[in-house]
Amino acid sequence: MDTLRDFEFKQRKYMPTFPKASGKPTIYIQGYPCEDDEPMAATGFHADQISIFSEQLFRYFALHPHIYIGVDNFVYYREGDITRFVAPDIYVVLGVDKYPQRRSFYTWSEGAVPTTIFEFLSDSTADQDRHEKVRRYLIDMGAQEYFIHQPEMEKPSEFRGWRRNPSGGVVELSPDTDGGLFSEALNLYFRWQDQLDTHVRLLRPYLPDGTPITTSMEEHQLRIEERQLRMEEHQLRIEAEARAAEEAQRRREVEVELEHLRRQLSDR
Repeated sequence: MDTLRDFEFKQRKYMPTFPKASGKPTIYIQGYPCEDDEPMAATGFHADQISIFSEQLFRYFALHPHIYIGVDNFVYYREGDITRFVAPDIYVVLGVDKYPQRRSFYTWSEGAVPTTIFEFLSDSTADQDRHEKVRRYLIDMGAQEYFIHQPEMEKPSEFRGWRRNPSGGVVELSPDTDGGLFSEALNLYFRWQDQLDTHVRLLRPYLPDGTPITTSMEEHQLRIEERQLRMEEHQLRIEAEARAAEEAQRRREVEVELEHLRRQLSDR
């Protein structure tokens, strides 16, 4: 089984299971603002982290029609109250239709709240991300998991996560020896990796068995390498078949020569 097909097999094996939400996809509800005139990423570090990480999640969950991924858009979680909203960097909702895209996400209309939320720390929001948003996301809104990560290599590493337990309380997740955390809801493992060329401390997703979910550039390179490998294997097969044909021809020529010698000996 080649690498890409092996990954596709694992992808189906590890895809999370969940019930379908009771609501319907809603693009926009009049009266609920969907823009705040703020830029999506606070810095270039955040822009790289958000774009790469969201693209990895989009590609990984692409095969499932009922997983929606939001990137820095509003999530309204109390019908009739336009002040009850959040705008996470990235969030994943299990059980709702992937399409159409929404201008904002309305939990009461969709019949679901974000399952897992990711925030990437910036100077202006780090304190809120570490404290206030833990309660707001997990208790007030009802998300299952919440993760924060520091993408700037010049600053101390910080990757933390919290989960809402069955009794409704909040527990902080314990990292493993590599500093990674596991998402039970998404059935994915996360840990960061320094990118020395860009100075981004990149949070990366992995399958439960440790298989990395590639970036689009890595997957493109992987496809090129696998195509080259197939071409090399094809060339080796052609050369082996040519050598086998030459050997068979030599054997036939030797047999003809031997037969010729036998006839000469028998005629004497």
